[in-house]
Amino acid sequence: MNISFENTENAFAYKSDKELKSARFLFNTMGYSWFVKLGTKLTPFIMKTGLPLINSLIRKTIFKQFVGGESLDQSIAVSDMLKKYGIQVILDYGVEGKEGEANFDKATEEFIRVIYHAATQTNIPFISIKVTGLARLALMETLNESPRLRSGIHDNEEEMVEWDRVRTRMYAICGAASENNVGVLIDAEESWIQDPVDRLVMEMMEEFNKEKVVVYNTVQLYRHDRLNFLKLSHKIARQQGFLLGIKLVRGAYMEKERERAASHNQISPININKEATDKDFNDAIVYCMDHLNDISVVVASHNDRSNMLVVELIKQKGLALNHPHIHFSQLYGMSDNITFNLAKAGYNVSKYLPFGPIKEVIPYLMRRAEENSSVSGQTGRELSLINFELNRRKYKPSNMID
Repeated sequence: MNISFENTENAFAYKSDKELKSARFLFNTMGYSWFVKLGTKLTPFIMKTGLPLINSLIRKTIFKQFVGGESLDQSIAVSDMLKKYGIQVILDYGVEGKEGEANFDKATEEFIRVIYHAATQTNIPFISIKVTGLARLALMETLNESPRLRSGIHDNEEEMVEWDRVRTRMYAICGAASENNVGVLIDAEESWIQDPVDRLVMEMMEEFNKEKVVVYNTVQLYRHDRLNFLKLSHKIARQQGFLLGIKLVRGAYMEKERERAASHNQISPININKEATDKDFNDAIVYCMDHLNDISVVVASHNDRSNMLVVELIKQKGLALNHPHIHFSQLYGMSDNITFNLAKAGYNVSKYLPFGPIKEVIPYLMRRAEENSSVSGQTGRELSLINFELNRRKYKPSNMID
């Protein structure tokens, strides 16, 4: 069937006029970059004051737009709603920024609890995790910077014992996922801590991706080295005899990456311009689609053209729309025009659905605010679609039947 990402009737069928107007207000606000920059700096501190008015304002606006709820139980209502429209869910326990062994162990237990819940649902094929939720940031920086650690040779026994605990946590999560037939999408991190993440994920893939794809690494294609990294990962997977799980994203830390590279007098890891990123992303799509026998890919994109490229390749190759190794995904609260139209056409598509206490998902919410203020055209795109749908509903002939 023909598919159009301009169909707002499908995209917003689940939203009332009031909800659409609320979303329009939020995206309008995000259009002011100066306001977003000020808000992202002040909000974490203001939240610590516990002022009910601020808490209520955030809960009714940005939290409601992008988060499933403050608990796993609360997220169930959103998951069930999406299921009615043929949309799957990637569950994410969205607590970030906590450190300490007790917090890492608690996060591990929560991730496993989410896996057990996902296993009982027909529309939750994946959960998402961040290694920074399981490991100390300074430890990961040390691992990333030391060639000796990359080679597995290191004389600091205390750090290696600490990293072994991280590996044990990851093994417990991936083991539970494998036993319960749930995929684990491991998020990408900043470039200065990504190396240990990549090594750990490859280790988990070799263990758990023998007969089916359980573990997925995330490749940020705004980095100029990641297309080659994808191909190298595939080569290693073939040599070691396991299936490769890959989630393709453009990236989430562009401004931070460029600022750090400049402050350290280093070459930026980010592509020179958006066109180069788009090319790498689409080339990565083509590469994965050409190797579906041993690559399972999640195309996590808000870009119309990239998603349509996958649709076209599925058609050209004569593949089933719901091919088990091809999955689309967008963030909850964004790009409903892509998600809902793909779902209605019969493709595998999901919403990335975080949940967690409002104070603890603030880092995630601040990234969404920054993303919508910095990504070229994203806020304007959301607003134009919302306005089009509100006008469509306003001027819809009274004799039309929904």
